[in-house]
This record gives sequence, structure tokens and C-alpha cells, in this order.
Amino acid sequence: MMMREDVLATLNELIEACRDGEAGFKSCAEDIHDGQLKQPFLSLAHGCNDAAQELSVLLVSRGGNPERSQRTAGGLHRRWIDIKSSLMGKDDDAIMKECERGEDLALKSYRRALEQDLPLDVRAVVERQYQGVIQQHELMKNLRDRAHLSMN
Repeated sequence: MMMREDVLATLNELIEACRDGEAGFKSCAEDIHDGQLKQPFLSLAHGCNDAAQELSVLLVSRGGNPERSQRTAGGLHRRWIDIKSSLMGKDDDAIMKECERGEDLALKSYRRALEQDLPLDVRAVVERQYQGVIQQHELMKNLRDRAHLSMN
């Protein structure tokens, strides 16, 4: 079983991934030109916020503090800044591809967490949220495919 500090660090990393996902989806909603795509991105951002809140409750129940750690905040935040800067002046297809790339980062974070020997209650939440990230990733692909069809 993982040490308490390792569990807290893993939860904090996932919280950061969720916060960065929320910020990234909000950026996509702001930058997308197709008005019909704004609401799905805002819904995805809301889902990331909900996931971060759930993880924060787990973290606090274990004596942790859900604040940005120096180790995780810098790396993930820089990735979303890279995505945000690459959105500027791009078409909707490019914006959706960048958001999908952001979801790839979230998937990696959850996979890394699931490779660890997490306590059962934490593992249950992380596995459920991981399934949600997979669904979000699929939604991103479907939105992009639908946008391609409407452009052709």
C-alpha cells in the first residue's frame, strides 16, 4: 500500500489535471467560432471542476491540502498555456485538436495514478473518473468529426 504522502501527492496531481482541463475547455469555448460547440466545451469544463472537487474531498479527508503544488502546477499549467497560445488565430478544427491533446494529458495523469497501489476508496474514485475522461476524449473526437462533416 502507498504511503500517505504518496497518496496525497497523487490526488493533488489529479486535482491539478482537472483544474487545467477546466481552464483548457473554457479557453476552447471562448475561442471556438462555431456557437453550437461552445456549450459542450463549457459542460466539459464543469465536469472537470466537479472531478477536482470530488478529489479535493478525498484529499482533505486524508489530511491533505488541495492547493497547487509547485511540482504539478508548473508542468500542467504550462501545457495548457501552450494549448491556449496555439489556439489563437486557429480555426475550429485546430482548436478541437488542441483540446483533444489536452485530454490526452489528462488520460496520462489518470493512467499514472492507476498504476499505483492506491487505497481502495481512492482507487474507486480514480477509476470512475478515468472512465469519464475516456468518455470526454471520445466526445472530443465526435465533436471534431461532426464539425468536419458540417464543413464539407
